[in-house]
Amino acid sequence: MTKGLRSRLAQYGDEAFALFLRRGFLKGAGYTDDALDRPIVGILSTASDFNPCHRTAPQLAEAIARGVRLAGALPFVFPTVSLHEAFSFPTSMLLRNLMSMDVEEMVKALPLDAVVMIGGCDKTIPAELMGAISANMPAVVLPVGSMLAGRHEGTRLGACTDCRRLWAAYRAGKLDEVNLARAHDQLMPTAGTCMVMGTAATMATLAGTLGFMLPDAATAPAVSSDRIRVAEATGKLAAEMAVKGGPRPRDILTPAALRNASVVLQATSGSTNAIVHLAAIAGRAGIAYDLAELDRVGRETPVLLNLKPAGAHFMEDFHAAGGLPALWRRLSHLLDLSAKTVSGETIGDIIKRWPTYVDDEIIRPLDRPLVKSEAIAILSGNLAPQGAAIKLAAATPALFKFEGPAVVFSSLADLEKRIDDPALPVTDKHCMVLQNAGPIGAPGMPEAGALPIPKKLGSKGMTDMVRISDARMSGTAFGTVVLHVTPEASAGGPLALVKDGDVIRMDAAARKIDLLVDDAELQKRRAQWKAPAKPKRGYARLYSERVTQADKGCDFDFLAGTEG
Repeated sequence: MTKGLRSRLAQYGDEAFALFLRRGFLKGAGYTDDALDRPIVGILSTASDFNPCHRTAPQLAEAIARGVRLAGALPFVFPTVSLHEAFSFPTSMLLRNLMSMDVEEMVKALPLDAVVMIGGCDKTIPAELMGAISANMPAVVLPVGSMLAGRHEGTRLGACTDCRRLWAAYRAGKLDEVNLARAHDQLMPTAGTCMVMGTAATMATLAGTLGFMLPDAATAPAVSSDRIRVAEATGKLAAEMAVKGGPRPRDILTPAALRNASVVLQATSGSTNAIVHLAAIAGRAGIAYDLAELDRVGRETPVLLNLKPAGAHFMEDFHAAGGLPALWRRLSHLLDLSAKTVSGETIGDIIKRWPTYVDDEIIRPLDRPLVKSEAIAILSGNLAPQGAAIKLAAATPALFKFEGPAVVFSSLADLEKRIDDPALPVTDKHCMVLQNAGPIGAPGMPEAGALPIPKKLGSKGMTDMVRISDARMSGTAFGTVVLHVTPEASAGGPLALVKDGDVIRMDAAARKIDLLVDDAELQKRRAQWKAPAKPKRGYARLYSERVTQADKGCDFDFLAGTEG
């Protein structure tokens, strides 16, 4: 196999000339012939001024490059699309597939022998893994790492769980603007991703469990020296992979690895966003992600990680408590320890060599879990024929069994217009339903599923109620929220047929969610339903026409791989 600068030559009809030209440009940049004969490791950087969580990406790229050079290879840094949840209109999820295509095409186009992918804020790591699996180039993930926790008036703060808590208190009139502003300054005190078990931390943890990074890369804080050392070690590993030609992503991503990821997702009470991302990642290798298995795993897996939003602590505490391998050790009876990682070690090998220290308050022992089991459940019924997700560990147990009338919002615009209207016909006996906020409908399935509590109820002390939608929810959020209802309303799913006053019954223990309207009435409503208009042009048009539903990962149907 052709490697280094001789690989993937631009096509001029004369490969010798193409190589002569390529080397000429690099000599013009100051490279010597000796350097240009070495294996090449690409360093995919998501540095962007619009991604403040990735502020340390250039520093990490330098450390990776140092490791590559120490191992005798040649590093090249290159950019891709960079996604930050708070800086992407209308939602970063809409652009995840675009980023994955960017990663895949650049990795296939450039003369690389291996690639290190710097990621972090929510959709970057899933997009990188999707693209790398499709390209099947030897690849290692390096997260930017999480922020340190902020401190305000004796309390440690974590973005964005405390962002949501403080904003809810402000909306309810319990916190004034002055005190909100003071806390605001401390919510995100350093570079890095959210320091709670939100989507970024969840995907870093799962990428490690899937085998795509060094074991301490999931938890080291962004501004720590540990993170820099991990970056250098990652560069060295990538150089070794470049020489060996592997392992490749499809060697690593197996059904056993995906099941391990499901166990760790449940044990960390991780973000429900991970369900969609795991389905998309698996789909790129031609593997169906088994939602029923995720639910079965959840019934026997205790929540051991005491991190916000389900618990009380932060990612820096997880790192100091023993890190991801310490959690794996606690879960050894549930994991496939023979699953391989990019380093060549198995999960079991890493557990055997890892320090024995563990902080039992942060990584709870099996006989003292944070939650006994069932962090995330998959519901189904006539309202969600292909499934829906609920994060029970972040919900109110008294609402796990619910029957009541719906207040329906037909769109995000309708929600924003009416949610705080004093005349909104909502009581503490209602559930709220949001339609047309799924992959096609929004478009992009935004993190709008945790509908805000109406002011008329919040001002009376109400903090939770049942909310149902085809949208997603941030991993930093909490509440009794049913998400990813599939098929979505804009695809003609039953959610589109719900009207104000319709009674909805949910039984989380039985994994059921049903619309209590007779079939004849539903058929009448279906006959009157019309699909929403699609965008007229560009990427949004492509997205609306080719995106799959949540159970398939909201990926493009034409990007699904074939097994092996």
